[in-house]
Amino acid sequence: MRRARGFTLVELLVAISILAMVAVLGWRGLDGIVRARGALTEQMETTRGMQLAFAQMQSDCEHMAVDADLLDKRPFLQADADRLTLVRTSSVENEPMRLQVVAYRIRDGVLMRRESIGTRDLVQLDVLWKAATSDADSTAPVALQAGVTGMAIQTWENNQWRQSPAPLAGTPAPAAGAAPLNVLPTGLQVALQVRGVAAPMVKAFLLGGI
Repeated sequence: MRRARGFTLVELLVAISILAMVAVLGWRGLDGIVRARGALTEQMETTRGMQLAFAQMQSDCEHMAVDADLLDKRPFLQADADRLTLVRTSSVENEPMRLQVVAYRIRDGVLMRRESIGTRDLVQLDVLWKAATSDADSTAPVALQAGVTGMAIQTWENNQWRQSPAPLAGTPAPAAGAAPLNVLPTGLQVALQVRGVAAPMVKAFLLGGI
């Protein structure tokens, strides 16, 4: 009787090598899928966070106090590098309308929002505005979105977008026969640069009360 012949050592080594190659290729494919899923999840979280941040900005812009009589020609909007400060109205049921100073800042890659207490006293509003613009406000900020590396702001004035580094204040209507005054902005455009994204995320808002 003929004896059954088994595998040689060379054949076993070849089979093991083939299995190792298949395992490496499979691991690389699985690792790529996991990485792609993680990047997609992170991108979705960033997009969701930016949408929430823009929604908050839209609410602030819709309630921005731009009435000259309401503020007595006080500043209501100031845009600097990576900073935005504005005055908005705040209403609570069965209570008179109040004014708040809202400040957006980028600190250590995080977009922060801070709002002051509500007030009806313009002198107190001046104090709150100064504290917000000088970063002396001790109110705890709210983190809106991480991974933000820059913010650029433009205002819509005279049918064009322009940078507005100086504080904007409400001005009363010109007297009869007088030269027209500067036109107040009717829109605000905010561009946020997010880490890992080539192009900034841009959103335009209409300013309330105009």
